[in-house]
Amino acid sequence: MSLKTIGVLALQGSYREHTASLKRLHNVLPLEVKSQEDIERIDSLIIPGGESTTIGKLLKDFNLSSIICDKIHKGMPVWGTCAGMILLAEKIIDEDCVHLGVMDIGVRRNAYGSQLDSFTCSAVLNGVSDEPMKLVFIRAPWIENIGRDVEILGIHEGKIVAARQNNMLATSFHPELTDDMTFHRYFAAF
Repeated sequence: MSLKTIGVLALQGSYREHTASLKRLHNVLPLEVKSQEDIERIDSLIIPGGESTTIGKLLKDFNLSSIICDKIHKGMPVWGTCAGMILLAEKIIDEDCVHLGVMDIGVRRNAYGSQLDSFTCSAVLNGVSDEPMKLVFIRAPWIENIGRDVEILGIHEGKIVAARQNNMLATSFHPELTDDMTFHRYFAAF
């Protein structure tokens, strides 16, 4: 099996945790992405949790938005966790702006409340695992609406928390904060 280079956007947020998780996979070379040159070296990209407004501003400041959008449109696999989900969304509920705006989902920011409302639960995720997985939610968004090409992978209390559209994956929760490698393996196989 050939080695796949998976980038982790390393401008702000939980990129170190994703990088550490990727290092546990045998067929993956993780690369922290901070420049256009880094983008050219990767096969796939993870956009981590953090502050979506801050990450969105840094994407523009570092001139990364258009090159990332272009690579996604050409088929580069991308996975947004929490803030990363917000950055991928074509619509942010009750807001006028979007960031990358590439995935046909409408997302509500901080949908589960503040940092104090953070929680964990377990759920089976369609097509990802037949066993319940631990899900960590921190000031998490949820997906309020999806386009017809979007597949729902996970629902928690009636809200969509994981979805896939072709080469794009979005999760409200943080698999990088658990020891379970199922979701990273799932993405690495894209």
